[in-house]
Amino acid sequence: MRLFQLGLALVLGILLVSLGVQAEFDDDDNLEDGVVEDEPVPGPVTVEKQRYQAPSLQKKPFFAESFDSEEDFKKKWTSSQAKKDNIEEELAKYDGKWSLEEPKDSALIGDLGLVLKTKAKHHAVASKLDRPFEFKGKPFIVSYDVKFQNGIDCGGAYVKLLTKTDKFDLKSFHDKTPYTVMFGPDKCGLDHKLHFIFRHKNPKTGEFEEKHAKKPSGNLDKYFTDKKTHLYTLVVNPDNTFEVLIDNSVVNSGSLLQDVNPPVNPPKEIDDPNDKKPADWDENEKIADPNAKKPDDWDEDQPMEIPDTAAVKPAGWLDDEEALIPDPDAQRPKDWDEEMDGEWEAPLIDNPVCKDAPGCGEWTRPNIPNPLYKGKWRPAMIDNPNYQGEWKPQRIANPNYFEDLEPYKMSSIGALGLELWSMTDEIVFDNFIITDDREEHSVWVQQTWERKRAAEQATTGNGAFVQGILDVTHERPWLWAVFLVVIVLPIVLLIAYCCMSKEGPKQEDLDAARKKTDEASPDDDAKEEQENVTEPTDPGAAGDATGKTRGKKSKAALEQEEEEEEAEEEADVSQGSQEEEEEEEVAQSKSDSPRRSPRKRRTRKD
Repeated sequence: MRLFQLGLALVLGILLVSLGVQAEFDDDDNLEDGVVEDEPVPGPVTVEKQRYQAPSLQKKPFFAESFDSEEDFKKKWTSSQAKKDNIEEELAKYDGKWSLEEPKDSALIGDLGLVLKTKAKHHAVASKLDRPFEFKGKPFIVSYDVKFQNGIDCGGAYVKLLTKTDKFDLKSFHDKTPYTVMFGPDKCGLDHKLHFIFRHKNPKTGEFEEKHAKKPSGNLDKYFTDKKTHLYTLVVNPDNTFEVLIDNSVVNSGSLLQDVNPPVNPPKEIDDPNDKKPADWDENEKIADPNAKKPDDWDEDQPMEIPDTAAVKPAGWLDDEEALIPDPDAQRPKDWDEEMDGEWEAPLIDNPVCKDAPGCGEWTRPNIPNPLYKGKWRPAMIDNPNYQGEWKPQRIANPNYFEDLEPYKMSSIGALGLELWSMTDEIVFDNFIITDDREEHSVWVQQTWERKRAAEQATTGNGAFVQGILDVTHERPWLWAVFLVVIVLPIVLLIAYCCMSKEGPKQEDLDAARKKTDEASPDDDAKEEQENVTEPTDPGAAGDATGKTRGKKSKAALEQEEEEEEAEEEADVSQGSQEEEEEEEVAQSKSDSPRRSPRKRRTRKD
């Protein structure tokens, strides 16, 4: 029964885990080109790679780039020839190499991507939008794929959506080129970031200021280390809300008015910069008691510790030996110059004579705390009657205050650029799109990233299930508790059950059961056999050599004798009770009280 319960719990647990893992792959089942399943054959199972299919949309978005042709890439994209300001000549150049190629371990045959090829170099490349994006009441949606083929140590993979200008030369694209939005992953050291920065124009001064969205609350580590293709998406809505997604899952969201730093709108009031704290302003909450006086017996000169007068020098202390002596085996270096280095002295080592002694050198008494020590006297602190509190400057109206209730209306975007520094190479960029149509974006993602993800999962083989578990638990850490309950707990219970079954029933439980059913115990059977055997007795003191035989009664005979004794006792008890009743009747006849004395009964022998 216990084994059945354990097996049932284990089956239900595995079913629950399987359903949780399968949820991660549900989207793949509806793809037009799903995982290619081969016929089962002996040996390792291999999955045939799919061939890349270029995406197609019914209408043309503001920008779409899937890098299908090297010829189109050269026409559309421009590498920067600018230099960074205030930096060395060799480091100022944007001489990092870009390549349009099929990534290593590509899951789709013929799927090209833009690959950052060099380490420790500045890279810059840009492309104009097919038409400028203007923030006029529709959502702004941008997304692209990134794959860190070698992981990432320090570097970025973010995009800059460049502000539209009248004179816009992509060859001069550099780090100071004005942008409207900067978005994408970035890492250096242990800090994993996902930027969303937009430049907001001050309506009073016309100056631009960067506004940084709050950090995502989730853990982003795996997206930098798993060497898989991930989809990064930013959505800015006309109601001033934003969403940041990775692989179609929201990792950050908020309001442009509340969840950015510094805030879009400045405070209405500020501290008066011309307000000064008065010279007589007292901020001290506590002061020394002016009426306090040092006690006459307070001795500030007493030391904290004094020598212990009760201490006695240990027996065997070597006063004439030094604790450290020059190393007799040390030799002066050959290149030692006494004129330059001074007189050479051998290094000191522990005196071996003192090893077994309690100590060497001059013995001094150890110190103990001084009972007369009180330290420096200080008066007690009391509340300051003149305390005025912490001074703060007066608040005045902010002369630079403004209120922009539509920060969504950003500067128009005219181009998309990658301006990066990276200590890691082989970073793949693919499938850029900028649109204001959610359905159009969804179709683009289905035809690009989702196909690529399904192909990557198919080529991983058996590792897909393990990776699926890791993906599920990454988003839902509580599933580890489920795994622990359905896998570890049944094993522990099974081991405990097996150990208990080997011990068998206790002797006390068997004896109790036999007493209830009058079943003969093994000891009783052995005793009966011994009782039926005639045992010779030892010779007596007088030397009787013949000996005597002593017969023992069987258990049945003993039980019969006990029954006869009980019958005799019952007869005696009944006779005694009759005599007592007669005596009571005689006593009642002589007594005037109607009360009868209690009836006594002899105790039955066990």
